[in-house]
Amino acid sequence: MIKKHETMITKLRIKLENCYGIKKLEHSFDFSEKKVFSIYAPNGTMKTSFANTFRDFSKGENSSDLIFNERAPIREIKDQNNIDLASEQICVIEPYIERYKSEKISTLLVNKELKERYEDILKSIEQEKENLFKKLKQLSGLTGRGDTIDVELPKIFGNKPVLNLLLDLEGQINSTEEHPFSSIIYNKIFDEKVLSFLNTKDFKRQIQSYIERYDTLIQSSKYLKKGFNHYNVADVQKSLKTNGFFSAQHSVNLFNGTTNDTISNELELQEIISKELNTVLNDAEIQKKFTEIDSKLTTAQLREFRDYLFENKAILPLLSDLNKLRKDIWISYLVEQKELYSSLLEQYKSGKVEIEKIIEVAKEEETEWKDVIKTFNKRFSVPFQLDVKNQDDVILKSESPNLNFVFHDSDLHQEKPVDESQLLKVLSQGEKRALYILNIIFEVRARQKANQETIFIVDDIADSFDYKNKYAIIEYLKEISECPNFFQLILTHNFDFHRTVSSRLNMSRNNKLNTVKTTTEINLITEKYQKNPFIHWKNNLHHDEIMLIASIPFVRNLAEYAGHSSEFESLTSLLHFKENTATIKLTDLESIFKVILVDKTELSINNGQNNVIDLIYSKADGILNSTNQIIDLEKKVALAIAIRLKAEEFMVNKINDENFWRGITINQTQALIEKYVQTFPNETENIKILEQVNLMTPENIHLNSFMYEPILDMANDHLKQLYKQTKQNLN
Repeated sequence: MIKKHETMITKLRIKLENCYGIKKLEHSFDFSEKKVFSIYAPNGTMKTSFANTFRDFSKGENSSDLIFNERAPIREIKDQNNIDLASEQICVIEPYIERYKSEKISTLLVNKELKERYEDILKSIEQEKENLFKKLKQLSGLTGRGDTIDVELPKIFGNKPVLNLLLDLEGQINSTEEHPFSSIIYNKIFDEKVLSFLNTKDFKRQIQSYIERYDTLIQSSKYLKKGFNHYNVADVQKSLKTNGFFSAQHSVNLFNGTTNDTISNELELQEIISKELNTVLNDAEIQKKFTEIDSKLTTAQLREFRDYLFENKAILPLLSDLNKLRKDIWISYLVEQKELYSSLLEQYKSGKVEIEKIIEVAKEEETEWKDVIKTFNKRFSVPFQLDVKNQDDVILKSESPNLNFVFHDSDLHQEKPVDESQLLKVLSQGEKRALYILNIIFEVRARQKANQETIFIVDDIADSFDYKNKYAIIEYLKEISECPNFFQLILTHNFDFHRTVSSRLNMSRNNKLNTVKTTTEINLITEKYQKNPFIHWKNNLHHDEIMLIASIPFVRNLAEYAGHSSEFESLTSLLHFKENTATIKLTDLESIFKVILVDKTELSINNGQNNVIDLIYSKADGILNSTNQIIDLEKKVALAIAIRLKAEEFMVNKINDENFWRGITINQTQALIEKYVQTFPNETENIKILEQVNLMTPENIHLNSFMYEPILDMANDHLKQLYKQTKQNLN
């Protein structure tokens, strides 16, 4: 069972197995000193798999190995107390997603005080509305959940919001005292199946016949008339009783056609009404016509209506005009509940005025959204501006923002609104990526506003940007690192970016990590060379023979730049197989280094009479036979030198054409391979190895501290395997 995460993160402990090709990876990131790590991961090691695994975690989804999906995955992401992190504490920033939108953008458009006041007003209105609608539901029989009254009233009184409809009816409701139809249960009649029956031609014909007879009988009644039927009398009776009319010793006069009959109590009035109604409804012809209608109501769906009609025969004449009856019933309901109705309208009208004022303020509100836009525009150069069409609705109604893009033609000083689809068609790849970064900034700012503790997994966010925008991104990552609740794992396969972001974010030694992948697992190790490795090598030339070998291409470049042509040629013979390569001794190398490295005039190299090429091959053999899974940079350089020398030596001897060999002035490895392929086209296995040599060993390793990335990217096993194949096959 996952425990709820409550403590502040100081460490991130991860254990991953069989997740998108990661066989095994365990590591603990200590955020106590610095809350950001830069992880250099050459292509194919684990960067995308790592990000995908954390993305799954943030979405509450499972991770697995897509190829070997039968392998049981393990994904543990915990804090220093071994408590699982919550999914919302992880945010993965992928390199680029074209139509990415942060789900939290709307939170940046919200003025908290405005929204709270707006919601308080709506809450008060909603409470009054609920009080009224509860009674209306009871009267109407509309027992369905949700907004049944909100749906029904617009059908009857016009397609408007229900509160506006109620406001329109205010004059009629306030001027009406009678509510003759409030006892009718609306849902008994205006049921979908019942209405279908009532609208049939057969029923309309029969109801017309019934009404004609009913009107004749009403006209012959002593007290009832067409405009004053039993509903009206019953409503008068109810009103008199409610207001204590008879209790106050008052009486009423009923005109019987010739004189007035005086009624002095409620019971007497009720008896007169019942008698008159029975006279009408018990008429033989009326009964016959009712029976004809009743006989049609035999289906199971209409039985409930039949029972209701049988108990309320007086409803039948009203069914001739269903639209009028609908309105009359609801007007009666509202008149009966006039107190609740008036209370709702009073709250609505006063709230409406204040809401309109709040909306006007909301439209002009300077929110964090605009601050993000300003920040973005200062750092990134893009031909568009961004605005929100419905800012007031986002602030007040929690709606999603409708983004409005305005494209700027700076040459002609013109601008034009465009939708996002059009915009994406005309933006360059860099501009599209900048738009993506803008959405990332929204996500980050929203988390900052919510005080959400977050670990950001940043997956090569600056990839494919020009230098200006790349540095803008680095500066933004620096700002993120300064937020108290934010932590970062910055993943990149670009060594230049890794070194730059490590420097700009002032990371300590332990926060700069390199990725080492073996056949069984992946390890994250502290970067050995935090600055220029050549400084370290130069200080250890006298006792570390591998560093001595690795320094050869660096010193060669210095010799070339400084104009030491003789020394440059000699060192070139230790990187390419020349006619003097086999005879250059360690004493020769020592002399050259003393000339080029002016601070190493006291350099003394042991075993000076030994040949340099023999030392190179010997050290390469030692690296090959070592069981150490981690190969330092100097060992990779030494291996690369050994591989190329051995391959060229093989080709020179095999081709056996001294004039051709000595005539090569540039790109010797490539020239030898082309000649070898022409001369020995059938030696496909050797050609394959030679092509790998040309591909995997750099032709020269530049002095600049960031230009040895290609050899860093080479997998340890691949480089050792190539040397092994070169030794075994190219003899």
